[in-house]
Amino acid sequence: MALYILPILLVLSLSGAEAAVFTLQNKCRNTIWPGILPGSGQIQLMNGGFQLNPGEVVNVTAPKKWSGRFWPRRFCKFDSAGNGQCLTGDCGGKLQCTGAGGAPPATLAEFTLDSPVDYYDVSLVDGYNVRVSIEPLSGTGPTCKPISCLAELNRLCPVGLQVKRNGHVVACKSACLAYNTPEYCCTGAYATPDSCKPTGYSKVFKAVCPTSYSYAYDDPTSTFTCQDGNYLIRFC
Repeated sequence: MALYILPILLVLSLSGAEAAVFTLQNKCRNTIWPGILPGSGQIQLMNGGFQLNPGEVVNVTAPKKWSGRFWPRRFCKFDSAGNGQCLTGDCGGKLQCTGAGGAPPATLAEFTLDSPVDYYDVSLVDGYNVRVSIEPLSGTGPTCKPISCLAELNRLCPVGLQVKRNGHVVACKSACLAYNTPEYCCTGAYATPDSCKPTGYSKVFKAVCPTSYSYAYDDPTSTFTCQDGNYLIRFC
């Protein structure tokens, strides 16, 4: 009997060190290369990026107190050494982002775990490239529920925000990225929630993705919480 006690205790101890399991699923017709950027002082998960084929599912385990973001990269080509480029969401021309953020525009799935609850959101503040949803697979709380941006914003993207490839819109910039003004970026005289309000561009995003961040101060309708959750992040 004693021979089995130590392995069981070890498993329980290790499971206690885990805050959440993120299940990444590719529902797109084409390959997605998820990027992962940890928050300041947090550990890097999965070396920051990997290839996710159509229909494929990968589980990523994060420790307690982890924070960071996931985003989809599309139209990527990498050589055997992991060097290359992605048309959208690129992180310095590497398969494994290892601390580099994604070049906007890119749809973000953001998390802050155990603070003291899990905070999560789908953000269009850096623009949009792929449909993204977050579904709690466990957890409790009044706002612990699925959220998403499942509208094909590339088809609805205003002309001034469009990113095109071979005549087709492949991503939609934020107004801040496109025009870089304080009004759109919530900087300078517009650096507070009272002064930075929704714009015509952010309202386009919000109308079709009402649970997603459409601009920097879109917190009241865009931040959700769970207690002790695991999460499914689905692309497309």
